[in-house]
Amino acid sequence: MASNTTINIGREIAENSINTRTVKKRHPLVKSVRKYWDLYLIFIPVVAYFIIFKYIPMYGVQIAFRDFSPSSGIWHSDWVWFENFERFLRSYQFTNTLKNTVLLSFYQLIASFPAPVILALLINEMGNKQFKSLLQTITYAPHFLSTVVLVGMLEAFLAPGSGVVNNVIQSMGGTPVSFMAEPSAFRHVYVWSEVWKNAGWGSIIYLSTLTSIDIHLYEAATIDGANRWGKLRHITLPLLIPTAVIILIMDSGKVMNLGFEKAFLMQNSLNLNVSEVISTYVYKMGIQGMQYSYSTAVDLFNSVINLILLLSVNKISKSMTQSSLW
Repeated sequence: MASNTTINIGREIAENSINTRTVKKRHPLVKSVRKYWDLYLIFIPVVAYFIIFKYIPMYGVQIAFRDFSPSSGIWHSDWVWFENFERFLRSYQFTNTLKNTVLLSFYQLIASFPAPVILALLINEMGNKQFKSLLQTITYAPHFLSTVVLVGMLEAFLAPGSGVVNNVIQSMGGTPVSFMAEPSAFRHVYVWSEVWKNAGWGSIIYLSTLTSIDIHLYEAATIDGANRWGKLRHITLPLLIPTAVIILIMDSGKVMNLGFEKAFLMQNSLNLNVSEVISTYVYKMGIQGMQYSYSTAVDLFNSVINLILLLSVNKISKSMTQSSLW
């Protein structure tokens, strides 16, 4: 009897030892999947979307290094390696196109980045809830306008003969201005119409950050004698900076990706010298000119610049503010 008991105890000890070793060897990811399987199940469609629509199509990027022929297909077209990139760098349109893209991109970044922050702070400071809701609705609405409608509105409002803006200018004794045909006005119209369209929508994320600030911090500041400006300076802005930095890093990664539709729709022969950007150039070379390899190379060149900007801004932000995407 005693011998059987001893054998059973020994067997249990051995099994527990084996189970312990099994648990120790299990990968943390496996343990996490077993524990949070329902969350991983929800995550599957997102992963599938990026694999199917973002990563698998990237195999087509290789035509930038080939002399692509539709009859031969991607895999059977001849390799030309960096010939298309060299052609773009030697092109007479390279300097002007790159300059227009860089100037318009950074102008838009400088104008568009602070606008949602300022708007969110103004909305957050309002005491009247009804007016606050009305202002939010009014500022969010332009975001849902399509680019075609927006450009149509710009042409109607800025028309030299019947536009509202020129009517105001004429009533004040000024001379009508053909904004859509004036090269010096193209960048201003493009950027500030974009600010008007997206500032309200962009302020949502900042408002959500402001509403998550602990109310006790403001109460403590009031006891210490801080006024509204003091609370804004010492509580609101410092807590808003990490969110703003993350948004800035994300915006810097797409700074060269100007909206093709808007630039193309606002473009005409009179402002072509300042409105020709890389995205419109790629469209003309690729779709209209059927130079698929060359246009892919130009677009890939643009994407590489975006990647370099994203990595640089992320590294600078990490070293200066400890806030970064990774």
